[in-house]
Amino acid sequence: MKLSQAIKPISFLKAHASEVIRDVAANQETLIITHNGEAKVILQDIKVYEKTQESIALLKMLALSGNEIKNGNYASLDKSFENVKKRISEFKHDHSEIQS
Repeated sequence: MKLSQAIKPISFLKAHASEVIRDVAANQETLIITHNGEAKVILQDIKVYEKTQESIALLKMLALSGNEIKNGNYASLDKSFENVKKRISEFKHDHSEIQS
């Protein structure tokens, strides 16, 4: 749906609530609801909302990672794999003692 078609007044939502919710969910759309001529809220399919939140979380992680790299707070790939192998070895050792 084009953004210009996705803008509806609150009176439309009140009069057609079930239809609007069904359409938004079925088409995974976003609908902008106006009140007194101003955009006030967004009605969005839950799956679209969840995807948006996941995308935002990933973007935040990328931004934080970029800052860490810029500040020199990182390990080489070899060092990272060495640390992972060490942790796996320690985990296996700790759990073998528990099972004995």
